[in-house]
Amino acid sequence: MQVPFLIHLFQTIKNESINTALDTAGSVPINDDIKELLKYTDLVLLDIKHIDDQKCIALTGQSNKSTLDFARYLSDNKIPVWIRQVIVPGITDDEDDLLKLKEFIHTLSNVEKVELMPYHDMGKYKWEKLGFKYPLNGVRPATSDDIARAEKILQ
Repeated sequence: MQVPFLIHLFQTIKNESINTALDTAGSVPINDDIKELLKYTDLVLLDIKHIDDQKCIALTGQSNKSTLDFARYLSDNKIPVWIRQVIVPGITDDEDDLLKLKEFIHTLSNVEKVELMPYHDMGKYKWEKLGFKYPLNGVRPATSDDIARAEKILQ
């Protein structure tokens, strides 16, 4: 949403020999502005919300197709990426889905790191304070055992 500003910011930062990193879900069309921004990007932290498209839509309301296309674009253009996946018990930790994620990651040539982040419900109070229903109500926070299990599957 602020790509022209980011292009200017990243150009300025790069002129000062400072590395740049973009933290995104990559759910944007790969247009000329995005391509220009990525010319000045040293690292992308890419959140894949869910590898299964239908489950991603159920979880986020959006398809994962743009995110996966973004990941492929980064790979094709040799832009380093860290893949990030939130482990949400009962939602993103299914073994078959994690194996599909592993398979997808192995199609990419630029992945420097896969970071698994445990789901927590610390933001639940914000939803409630705003009068909204918390969409993951009843989902338990991920444990270190959940993360270790997912790491083992993704190895």
